[in-house]
Amino acid sequence: MTPIEIIFLITAVITLGAAVMVVTVRNLVHAALWLILTLFGVAVTFVLLNASFFAVIQVVIYIGAIAILMIFAIMLTRYVLQDTGPQFNPGWLLAAIVSLVLFGGLLWMFSSWTDLSTALPQFPQNVDPLTQLGEALVSPNAFVLPFEVASVLLLAALIGAIMIAWERR
Repeated sequence: MTPIEIIFLITAVITLGAAVMVVTVRNLVHAALWLILTLFGVAVTFVLLNASFFAVIQVVIYIGAIAILMIFAIMLTRYVLQDTGPQFNPGWLLAAIVSLVLFGGLLWMFSSWTDLSTALPQFPQNVDPLTQLGEALVSPNAFVLPFEVASVLLLAALIGAIMIAWERR
């Protein structure tokens, strides 16, 4: 195994462990901190894939803005930070079985895929993928519609969060 593969495996284990902790801890602040570790693991994965732009965006936008905003929102609300209710949904066993079946299906699909070990072709030297991404995000023939729909959905979520947090008199 190469050192990059070892770093990837360590990062994957830490990221998956932190993701499990996000949904299993009772304290919301701790869940937000585990989410930051999960997002940082994704950023390390982007670095390993030589996608430095996405790694920087992951750190600046998701960790630096969204996760910190979530921590501030949790701390500024007057709700109890510790969940005292039941932690498991009555349908958790069915969800676990479906998850294991889906995981087994994906594992079988990837193990029988013949092109899995094929190396990707290298980018031509005169192509800038960041420029192509920027052009694709604003091009009417590419991703401008999904980009705008996502921004409207985020705005609706922000308005909904304000309405939920608004103190009634």
